[in-house]
Amino acid sequence: MTNAASNRRRAVIVSGARTPFLRAFTDFTRLDTIALAGAATRGLLERTGISPAEIEAIVWGGVVLPSGAPNIAREVALDLKLPFGVEGHTVTRACASGLQAVTTAAAAIERGEYDVMIAGGSDSTSNAEIKLPQKVVHAMAPIALGKPKAKDYLTAARQLAPFVDLLPRQPKIAERTTGEVMGESAEKMAKIWGVTRADQDEFAARSHHRAAAAIASGRFDDEVVAVDAPGGKRISKDGLVRGNTSVEKLATLRPVFAENGTVTAGNASPLTDGASAVLLMSEEKALALGFTPLAAFRSWSYVSVDPADQVLIGPAISMPRALDKAGLTLADVDLVDIHEAFAAQTLSVLAALSSHEWAKTRLDRDEAVGAVDIDKLNVHGGSVSLGHPFGATGARMVTTMANELHRTGKETALLGICAAGGIGASAVLERVG
Repeated sequence: MTNAASNRRRAVIVSGARTPFLRAFTDFTRLDTIALAGAATRGLLERTGISPAEIEAIVWGGVVLPSGAPNIAREVALDLKLPFGVEGHTVTRACASGLQAVTTAAAAIERGEYDVMIAGGSDSTSNAEIKLPQKVVHAMAPIALGKPKAKDYLTAARQLAPFVDLLPRQPKIAERTTGEVMGESAEKMAKIWGVTRADQDEFAARSHHRAAAAIASGRFDDEVVAVDAPGGKRISKDGLVRGNTSVEKLATLRPVFAENGTVTAGNASPLTDGASAVLLMSEEKALALGFTPLAAFRSWSYVSVDPADQVLIGPAISMPRALDKAGLTLADVDLVDIHEAFAAQTLSVLAALSSHEWAKTRLDRDEAVGAVDIDKLNVHGGSVSLGHPFGATGARMVTTMANELHRTGKETALLGICAAGGIGASAVLERVG
């Protein structure tokens, strides 16, 4: 992508809305990813007051897609009774899916395909489908899909023998090509980059404290919309933030992924349910409809690295590339927002950006990208404290940063997201106006 300033049309972010983020298997358990996506989108429409007739298309991101209705975008349009002409498609790029959806919409607007779009992402870990072993599927599918006779059951029984490995297995967030669980990847990166347990706990405590301060100050009031959960409970606040946590409390938690490891439940993002939606328009359309543009994309970059190396290090490549495309240096940007899959992963990315060796061997440049000022980094917390509904995080980050640029008058924000498969995703937002 080229610098947005060189395009004749510019896609602008007008508003964003998200559900509260809650720990999986709590109050959102009975709301699947489509229901959560609908709640965020409905909140966005109500908050902005835009006429549904103006919406032309929806792009949605998701990771744990429902097998019966994987095109979440179209299901949201139908559930909300938007005009039948509102087309929708769903994208998946692991934890970068939400950002992918938003940049896909921005690109479509800047190409002139649409003037008004909604983009976002959602995931419900609570409703992740439990898969049967393929041995069972292959034996039973002909019975489930056909009109079986008695002999078909005998055939299936023979195929299942010996009767072992028939029960569903616990799902794991692991790389298909390597089998490495994400937490194990974070442990490996911590060793490579010399990130200590104390470093991680300090980072996690700061994330919680900043998120709690943002909630207390009302910073999230213009992005979080209340959701009526089944049973009548109304949820209006994020449920994972612990403003009273401390390094001392976090230090008491046991490692999860290695006996003598450093990654704990306290310095990693938890399994989360939630959704986030963003309203984008061409700049001309926004002004014609009386909306105030908040921000626009100056650049974005998606890259991949070897998953067998450091699967979560991708942002240390995509962030410099996004900066280069925007014609900026790290020192030029006012805000930096990095997805906190794990404190260890985020700190490793920061270490790589500061490394001259990394710059020479992986970025083909003589000097390090630079050190990120802690006062500019994740100023309102991140995924460790707020939670991480896989497909929603990118859209959440776009919304928070667009609001922060508009509110403070700062000029630019750099986003960085790691994702399964060795993916790094980044974007540079610039304030409009």
